[in-house]
Amino acid sequence: MSEQRTILVVEDNDFVRMQIVTFLKGAGYDTREATDGDHALDVVANDVSLAIVDVRMEPMGGFDFISVLQAEGFKIPVILVTGDQDPSLLERAGRHNVAAVMLKPVEKERLVSTVGRLLQRGAAR
Repeated sequence: MSEQRTILVVEDNDFVRMQIVTFLKGAGYDTREATDGDHALDVVANDVSLAIVDVRMEPMGGFDFISVLQAEGFKIPVILVTGDQDPSLLERAGRHNVAAVMLKPVEKERLVSTVGRLLQRGAAR
């Protein structure tokens, strides 16, 4: 990786967040962490290249966070992570221009390859 990329991991479950951060750090990425959408809004302004966001969090969930992010003009790719297998979630993710959706438990290889692909796509723009 030629330049450092910072990934924001927004997840209220400490174990899941720690696991995702471990996968990303092992692949050479710098990470920032937040436990909900409100806290993530404070962190995202610090030069974040991509966000990995849980769907269900309190008080501000993933879709609300994405809406605020877009309203404030941030154009970073978002990967949603969820344990929810509701088919309407994919439709909603499409309406919010989510780059990818991953089911929990997140698979290390899939996560790292998806992050790499999305960052390369963003760098090519």
